Amino acid sequence: MRTGGRILVDQLALQGASAAYLVPGESFLAVLDALYDASAVRTVVCRHEGGAAMMAEAAGRLTGRPGIAFVTRAPGATNATSGVYVAAQGQTPMILFVGLPPRARAHLTAFQDFDLAALFGGLAKHVEIASAAARLPETVSRAYQIALNGRPGPVVIGLPEDVLAESAHVPDAPFVDAARSEPSEGALGDVVAAIGKAEQPIVIVGGPRWSIAAQEAVQSFALLFDLPVAAAFRAQDYIDNRHPSYCGHIGINMDERLATAIRASDLLLVIGAPLDEIGTAGWSVITSPVPAQHIIHVHPAGPDPRDGVRVTDAIVATADGFARALATLEPPADKRWRTFRRDLRAGYERTLRPVPTPGAVQFAEVVRTVAERVPETAIICSGAGNYSQFVHRYTSYRSFPSSLAPGSGSMGYGLPAAIAAKIAHPGRTVVAYAGDGCFLMTAQELATAVQYDLPIVLIVADNGMYGTIRMHQEKTYPGRVSGTSLVNPDFAELARSFGAFGVTVRETADFEAAFDAAVECGRPAVIALKLDAEAITPATTLTALRTSALRKRT
Repeated sequence: MRTGGRILVDQLALQGASAAYLVPGESFLAVLDALYDASAVRTVVCRHEGGAAMMAEAAGRLTGRPGIAFVTRAPGATNATSGVYVAAQGQTPMILFVGLPPRARAHLTAFQDFDLAALFGGLAKHVEIASAAARLPETVSRAYQIALNGRPGPVVIGLPEDVLAESAHVPDAPFVDAARSEPSEGALGDVVAAIGKAEQPIVIVGGPRWSIAAQEAVQSFALLFDLPVAAAFRAQDYIDNRHPSYCGHIGINMDERLATAIRASDLLLVIGAPLDEIGTAGWSVITSPVPAQHIIHVHPAGPDPRDGVRVTDAIVATADGFARALATLEPPADKRWRTFRRDLRAGYERTLRPVPTPGAVQFAEVVRTVAERVPETAIICSGAGNYSQFVHRYTSYRSFPSSLAPGSGSMGYGLPAAIAAKIAHPGRTVVAYAGDGCFLMTAQELATAVQYDLPIVLIVADNGMYGTIRMHQEKTYPGRVSGTSLVNPDFAELARSFGAFGVTVRETADFEAAFDAAVECGRPAVIALKLDAEAITPATTLTALRTSALRKRT
């Protein structure tokens, strides 16, 4: 006989969960008790449910298996929605367990009661309330199957307090693995035929179910066929950026030469990447609903009808299954696109050269310094904000997985992601970037990093404003600054108050020594960069935006 809490934790261990990110609640005390003896599942106590959910999402992205988070009733569950949204938008497998009042109090005004399905129904792939301890193996197994297969995503399971406390004699459910699907011979034939007819083909990679094997297979295919490869938004680590076929990333801050090439392309082979607003630059490089290009789209669940782009050929296959099949293809003798690929590659290499911006600290130089000094296996994390444009442009990713960033554009993600990355890969260097507004949304999780002695490096871009919103504000209402200015603490001193290493950099020349000291200190470290507010993006300034907007008005 085992308690429901023990049955649940045993199931998580059997499914390979290595960590449970949580903020404790009285409704799942039986789970906490079971975790006390569960050496296979590490308990990571967080300071906010949003941070815990983001850590679980990051763990899911890194491992390909659902990241696990536990939160309590209504206040905890509502806080966790931010991480569930990141998982839904990123097609990341994740399971959120929510403690609930006992079953006998269902539909009564129990303390912190709420409608679980109503809250998460529009975010999660599946929402379910565990009905009995004896059915927990079935419930957990179903959660894994739903989270992993088709279009991966988050699953939310409600755990009534008495279900976890009651005992039952029940066998464990077997290990759940994700189904693998491969393209048919006919579909592969269509791919070869389409490439043979093309003049300017481009491969775009992104989306779920990527792996080291998929990366290697696509790189070999691209080299053999001499094809250019672009990475989808937040998927820059899918291809070694040093590979001769890699030509940059699409989405926000896309190089204009790449955007022009996509518009002019007659064939896009899209492996997993979404064709949504970000992936199509607002449907400007790939038009909706009928694109100008011949598009072959590969995804384990087929194209998402919400993307608005009607593809020419849809292939239902996982990225690893499709990539493996590419090894069987023979390239055409005439690779008419050879110069096209070479020019795109040269254009990408030019974007890596830092462009001077206003201010004593050149953020572009900082990002390039980090990229050059960290090992190939380093994991780079970031949240959302204009500062991340510098990270996307000037970081060269060399291995997979080495990038954690939210496709949803959710602020506050970088620090929780770095914590999850260091727990999943303790031997790898982990660096996170955050804006000043971004950092303070989850800054309390620095205490989590200190508690578990995780030597991560967090670089804070401090320019005293919500930069992305200020940028759009200047474009739309030039000179009328409202609601976007920030008064910040001394971030280095704040870090030291947590027990972390903290230093402020006011000159570009001082960064290298500060970064080396942060890496070598052996504990969590924060480097605060004092940036000029004018340096709003890698390509423009606030004054230029304001002047352009005023000129258009007159």
